[in-house]
Amino acid sequence: MSLPLFDQTPAFDRAGLAHSLQGLARQGVWIGTSSWKYEGWLDQIYTRDRYLLRGRFSPQAFQENCLAEYAETFPIVCGDFSFYQFPTPEFWRKLFASAPPALRFALKIPEEVTAEEFPKHPRYGPRAGSKNDSYMNAEALRLQFLQPLEPYAARIATLIFEFGARGASTRRFVSRLETLLGQLPDRFRYAVEVRNRQYLQPRYFKCLGSHRAAHVLNSWTRMPLLSEQMTLPDVFPTDFTVVRALLRPGRNYADAVAQFQPYKEVRDENPEVRDSLRALIKRMREERRAAYIFVNNRLEGNAPETIRAVVEG
Repeated sequence: MSLPLFDQTPAFDRAGLAHSLQGLARQGVWIGTSSWKYEGWLDQIYTRDRYLLRGRFSPQAFQENCLAEYAETFPIVCGDFSFYQFPTPEFWRKLFASAPPALRFALKIPEEVTAEEFPKHPRYGPRAGSKNDSYMNAEALRLQFLQPLEPYAARIATLIFEFGARGASTRRFVSRLETLLGQLPDRFRYAVEVRNRQYLQPRYFKCLGSHRAAHVLNSWTRMPLLSEQMTLPDVFPTDFTVVRALLRPGRNYADAVAQFQPYKEVRDENPEVRDSLRALIKRMREERRAAYIFVNNRLEGNAPETIRAVVEG
């Protein structure tokens, strides 16, 4: 009997993963990735031949059309793109038309509403480092983000507020958050992601619960481990929860990009996050509580493989 000269890596079982994820979604546990336009997932989640133009792979065709194929494996996706601007109605029309109706979306609310101060970064131009006059402005959020999304509300699982690591005292932050959430229409489900561990206090969770908003359990550079967050009193303040597995605590974004691009394979397994996600899935199924779980490439190097390991491992 002849043996192969080289070790052969088993093919990624996309159909098997899709079956597992659809089964969980039927039980209220929706699992997907943060963003989806990664060429590193070709021959794993995506079929290269679908994006050929005149016999050659077309990055443009891939960028414009890959969401439909993404939906063949995953039942939900988190759109990070909306954090950076208020998308136009035409953008939303094209986005939702590009995906099958069954695909659910979580969308980040623009930083025009969540940044108390604009970061000192060239892309902010003259606003860099300045105070944001639209911080927690419910009217701006309604007019420029929520109203254009109303035609697609049935396809939106949750809208996520992301608040940065620097900010006001817990009391002042929660007071403003209370006012903001109290002014929003109940057409959507809202979730709040904080990146300041000092905010993880009873008054914060009470605020969320009073407005039926979820706390986003996040694995991030300067936040407590997922397993630690999950033990906090009232960390599940409403009838659904959201998880974003983004970065290993202690690792920053730039280092993760440098280590993991182009995101073709797992390069740094994170047992703590994997075990925490399995425990959370089990708990949500037992409690019959909806959960929306998103994994980023920058957690381990390849989000689809991380998800496969969690649900099938």
